[in-house]
Amino acid sequence: MSMDRREFLKIAGISTLLGVGGGVAGVGIRNELQASQIGPGPNALNAGRWGFVVDMSKFKTQADIDRVTYACHSIHNVPDFGKDSPHEIKWIWTDTYEHVFPGSEDEFMPHELKEKSFFAFCNHCAQPACVRVCPTQATFKRKDGIVMMDMHRCIGCRFCMAACPFGARSFNFRDPRPNIIKPNPEFPTRGKGVVEKCTGCYERLAVGQTPACVEQSNGGIVFGDLEDPKSEVRKLIAGNYTIRRKPQLGTQPSIYYIIRSNETGGTEHA
Repeated sequence: MSMDRREFLKIAGISTLLGVGGGVAGVGIRNELQASQIGPGPNALNAGRWGFVVDMSKFKTQADIDRVTYACHSIHNVPDFGKDSPHEIKWIWTDTYEHVFPGSEDEFMPHELKEKSFFAFCNHCAQPACVRVCPTQATFKRKDGIVMMDMHRCIGCRFCMAACPFGARSFNFRDPRPNIIKPNPEFPTRGKGVVEKCTGCYERLAVGQTPACVEQSNGGIVFGDLEDPKSEVRKLIAGNYTIRRKPQLGTQPSIYYIIRSNETGGTEHA
């Protein structure tokens, strides 16, 4: 999307006047609607703050990992430009320890842990930097902690991408629709010039279903209410040594990782 500074400031100013941007009116709209695409049904799942616990020791093969990625990308109409394409769009992906947890690696860390793949996706932070910088509230945080994207409001400024310290957002430099392998008619597609990312499967939560990645993970990704001490995620966090991505930045990620040794099944303190 081509937009000079004058045009961007003009759009941002109009948005604020209409209550779409950072004003009080915009906040009220977001708190009421939560997401523009779908409202909660009678069986909707609810939480004080949703969170994830990821245990990569449960993923034994590449097929286990691919199944989770495919489930997320296929139902959300994520285009396939190819993994090495500069236009790659990703909602969930894997990378090595040093890239997922930079600054946490140690020279005496087991080699297998250094080379191990770890899932990465939007951290749905309690203090999301992306929300603070968005001039149109295209990205916003729901009451239950899910950090949302409203692609209709996105003007392609990419401020959120610059603010996100986790690389969790992708930009559509090209029209993604021709590269959707099998379109899912139940989820909206996006156009050229907008940012997109994991939205916590808000559309599934609204009808009483857990996120697709959780459903396809065979227990490797657990989802629940971080504010409920009796929830499975809280029990896993209390009973295991867990780490989060870049906690020193203060965004308070809602994804916790259990690090385990393949040989002993015990916890590796990274």
